[in-house]
Parts: sequence; structure tokens; C-alpha cells
Amino acid sequence: MTIHSIGAKAAVKSAELRVAGYDWRTLADELSGYGCAVMEKLLTPQECRQIAELYSDESHFRSHVHMARHGFGKGEYRYFRYPLPELIGGLRTALYPRLAAVANDWNVGIAQRYPDEHAAFLEQCHEQGQTRPTPLLLQYVNGDFNCLHQDLYGDLAFPLQVAILLSEPGKDFTGGEFVLTEQRPRMQSRAEVVPLRQGDAVAFAVHNRPVQGTRGNYRVNLRHGVSRLRSGMRHTVGIIFHDAK
Repeated sequence: MTIHSIGAKAAVKSAELRVAGYDWRTLADELSGYGCAVMEKLLTPQECRQIAELYSDESHFRSHVHMARHGFGKGEYRYFRYPLPELIGGLRTALYPRLAAVANDWNVGIAQRYPDEHAAFLEQCHEQGQTRPTPLLLQYVNGDFNCLHQDLYGDLAFPLQVAILLSEPGKDFTGGEFVLTEQRPRMQSRAEVVPLRQGDAVAFAVHNRPVQGTRGNYRVNLRHGVSRLRSGMRHTVGIIFHDAK
């Protein structure tokens, strides 16, 4: 069975079942406490290989970016076009409500609220002229890296996103660790290196997260990136929930 053969509705149902199998209370606590949380074995090795193999077929993508040309680092990635591959679209739909609950908890006391369903959130994006899909497939080879950054593509941005490692560390590549940094007011930055295995997903804050301080909540800014690949080839799929202008 390929990622295109099960049908859109079945793909969403399959994604909902696997997403529902995680302990979301613990994941929400980790997201709130550290800015990231790992979902182990979200994809099977076969699914990982099937998604990675899409990279060479340009018909799946709307654009191709070489990081070095833009000062983003060294490596490349491709943004998927609509319609998304069914498994990726299904996971985007299934993950959103769980993460929207976290995002709304983070916005206590703030007027902005995220709708329960991803389709409703995309409608809001499209009303603001953000109509281009943002899920992407990244490829790194020896010496490549991704500079610390934030994936903000318009005025309306969802505060959490997900990256899924498609390659197997130690076999397909070495190095290439996922890195998250947190810039705290009047304090030195904190780094979080997230160990991932093939098929693991990491959910993380796109821009900032609330922190409880002695004088109430304040926001800390986060950036994410990938350390230098020391050998082999590394593929990752990124699921971003807002569309771009």
C-alpha cells in the first residue's frame, strides 16, 4: 500500500487513530515546559521511505529552495503543492485539533482563539490571502545544516508545527540533530537538542511560548534548526499548519 492508495478519508481516519494513541496530556505538558515534545514512531519505516522517495518527483511540489542562496544554511527543501499526499494531509488534519488545544491554553487572556478544526483555520488563512501550502520535504547531505529560524509566512501563523524524521540515524546519516533554542528576557539562551529515530515526530513552538514567572506570564522566543550533517543523507517532512502568501 502506498501513501496515495488509501483515499483521503481513509488517510485522515488512519492518521486520527495513530494520533489519538499518544498521551496528549503529557505531550502538552512537555510542549508548555520545554517548547517541544516527541511522538515516537508516528510513521512506519516503509512510510518514511515512501515519503522520502517523493523528493525526486517534481510533480508533488510547488517550489524548490536551495538554502545557501538565501543564507538559510546549506541543504535544500521542496514545498508540497495541493492536494497534499494523502498521508501528510491526513496527519496535518489529525494533529491540528490536539495542537490547537495547546495553542488556546497558551493564549489564555488573549483574544485570539484557534478553531477546533483545521479546515476552519485554513479558511481564516485564505481570507487573509494566505493560500499556498506550507508542508515541505527537506533533504540534507554531508556538510549541510539549517540555520536557526522561525517558519512564519504571513500575518496569521499557527504557533506550533511538527517535523518527522524520515531517515535512520546511524545508518542513513550521522550528525544532523534537531536543535531548538529559547531566548529568555535578560537571561542567556537555552538550547534543547532533540534525539529522534526514524519515524519519530517532534512538535515544537514556531515563534514563542508562555512561561510562568514570579510576576506573571511572559513570552520566550524560540528558533529551530538542524546541526551539521557529518555523513550520508537525511530527509525530514515538515508539517506547518498555516498557509503562506
